[in-house]
Amino acid sequence: MDEYDNTLRNMDFEFFANANHKISPASFLEKENAVFLDVRSQEEVSTLNFGLKGHCDVLHIPLHEIPDRLDEIPKDKFIGLFCSGTQRASIAFGYLRGKGYDNCKIILGTIEQMVAELKPGKLMKTMKKQLTH
Repeated sequence: MDEYDNTLRNMDFEFFANANHKISPASFLEKENAVFLDVRSQEEVSTLNFGLKGHCDVLHIPLHEIPDRLDEIPKDKFIGLFCSGTQRASIAFGYLRGKGYDNCKIILGTIEQMVAELKPGKLMKTMKKQLTH
C-alpha cells in the first residue's frame, strides 16, 4: 500500500462534504505562512501574473513540471493551489496529497474572483489585519 492509496482512502464523503480540499480566495489571502502555487502555463502567467506582495509567497510551477520540481514546494507552509478554473489545481492537489503534502487546498475561484479580492477596499482591509498581528 502506498501513499496514493491512503490519500484516496481518506477522501471519503466526509472529506468532500466538509470541503477539506477547498479554500476561498479571501480565506487564502488571510493565511499566514502560505504559498500561492500557480499551476497555470507559462503563457498564462506571462499574460497575468499574481505578485501578491504582502500576502504570501508566490511560486509558479506549471502542472506538468511539478514532478520534476517537487523539491521547490515547501512542506512546512500552507499551499494554495491555483489555476484559471480549478481542474489543474485539483490534479495538483491529488498529486501533492499523495506525496505527503497534507497542508494544501485548492483555491476555489477563477481569475476574476482572485482579482476581485485584490481591489483597493479589500486589499486595505487585509493590510490593516496584517499590521495588527
